Amino acid sequence: MMVRMPLSAAEIERGERLGTMLRQARGARTMLDVALDAGVSPETLRKIESGRVATPAFPTIAAIAHALGLSLDTVWREISLPEPTRVPAPLNT
Repeated sequence: MMVRMPLSAAEIERGERLGTMLRQARGARTMLDVALDAGVSPETLRKIESGRVATPAFPTIAAIAHALGLSLDTVWREISLPEPTRVPAPLNT
């Protein structure tokens, strides 16, 4: 049986920043629209945006970032800061 270690306070905080950033980047788009574009379930996106999934899988974040027009560099930079600085601008694709 595999036991998952509890998340650290820093991991929980980073997950909350990720959720806030994705929610802000989604803007007026519906959660369903973004989830379908990313190939994830709306429930997964909702849990990530709400911070309930603080450490989502890399492919999931990559797919959501792509659907929102965000680079992974931008996502990492934003969630690694002590305080979110701004809503990242989508990439021109």
